[in-house]
Amino acid sequence: MAVIRGSMPSFELFQPTSVDAALALIGRHGAAARILGGGLDTFDALQDRVVQPAALVDLGGIAELQGIREVGGGLEIGAMTTLAEIARHPIVQSQFAVLARAAGAVGSPQIRNQGTLGGNVSQSTRCWYYRSGWTCYRAGGNSCFADTPTAVNREHAIFDLDRCVAVNPSDTAPALVALDAQMVVRSSRGERVVAAEDYFLGPDIDITRMTILDAGDLLTAIRVPATWAGAHFQFEKVRDRKVWDFPLVNIATAMKMSNGIIRDIRLVVNAVAARPRRLHEVENAVRGKPRDAATATLAGELAIKGAQPLRHNTYKVALTRNLVQRAIRG
Repeated sequence: MAVIRGSMPSFELFQPTSVDAALALIGRHGAAARILGGGLDTFDALQDRVVQPAALVDLGGIAELQGIREVGGGLEIGAMTTLAEIARHPIVQSQFAVLARAAGAVGSPQIRNQGTLGGNVSQSTRCWYYRSGWTCYRAGGNSCFADTPTAVNREHAIFDLDRCVAVNPSDTAPALVALDAQMVVRSSRGERVVAAEDYFLGPDIDITRMTILDAGDLLTAIRVPATWAGAHFQFEKVRDRKVWDFPLVNIATAMKMSNGIIRDIRLVVNAVAARPRRLHEVENAVRGKPRDAATATLAGELAIKGAQPLRHNTYKVALTRNLVQRAIRG
């Protein structure tokens, strides 16, 4: 049964000024702590009472989590860097334009000024059954209310359906996977670096969370290597409204060309599964081929292989195919 929205649970607020202090607080409170970045996802979850933490750890005062730094031809971006700063940063725009375009497609200008990169990639699903407090699989129950004959599932998954059919709503996540980015995660046990492609989880691995972050973990930075700097990039997002809306489907592409031939490519779609979906089969099929209509048609058909649409989201199959074809054609 859904819960009544509008009132937040009580919690204790902490505002550390260093990563070490934040980790100490997170370690002390464990699963009862909630990390606050830009707050856009967190305050929604608090109001919906999807989460009811005893402690809220606000990262806004930690300077080392903010900013964009050049490192070895690539970039290191603090997890608390705003989406607006990323979208307008000259090096991101010139060398890693797919990330600038993805960050610039999030929400509205007000949201981009407040929202952070770390928050955008780590946000929870927007499935209205889950967010409204229904006791679904993801919330610890034994049903998926979005996968029933009478469900409203227009915005849900068409791939990798495994009990939960919620989708990942991030715009920057597919861009980071396309750029072969690395996520820097710190905890009391030390630091570990995880490929962006492995940062996200599907329900087959853990149905209760969407990233590898566990209690005590903190995403501190995102590293973008020089590998794809200056490549041919494309980002496209289809949504119901031009601003302030989550993707129905989005796509991020990084491509290296030589004399009209696709030499290498990374192609990632999102909002079609619980995690960004890298199209390995499509990438393998188009390498060494010309960037033309025939290659685009092949890519589009391979991209939708295995799709299992629900009652109200069959349109996502054609939408995914067409976006992949457009990405190949340019």
